[in-house]
Amino acid sequence: MLNKGLRDEEKIRIDNVLKTLRTLVYVPYPLSHLQKSDIENQLKEFGLDIQTLIDYSHEELINLLIRLHFDWDQLEQFGDILIEFSKEENYNLTDKALAVYQYIQQESKVFSFGINTKIASLKNK
Repeated sequence: MLNKGLRDEEKIRIDNVLKTLRTLVYVPYPLSHLQKSDIENQLKEFGLDIQTLIDYSHEELINLLIRLHFDWDQLEQFGDILIEFSKEENYNLTDKALAVYQYIQQESKVFSFGINTKIASLKNK
């Protein structure tokens, strides 16, 4: 378990990477080679790249994010990023986003209408 100072630093680092990833995936599609490279560089902060993100099972991805000390909000943001990234025709990560949202809903012990809506929306696609 991380002490409070390290935990705060880790939270800030994760938040910064997620914020950067968010700005990279919310761009008009298709992604250029440079944009994909920028996304790859940000994913490396989490020990991922696009191919491993695709190859990882739902459980492997969630376990990695938990080991990286993602909190519930950060997990939700990562799920949102997966949804946006899935709009690129070569990538379908919506099933992983659904697994992340379901994990949050089950494990957080707090019911979230927002996450429940996201889960329902993904199941209806």
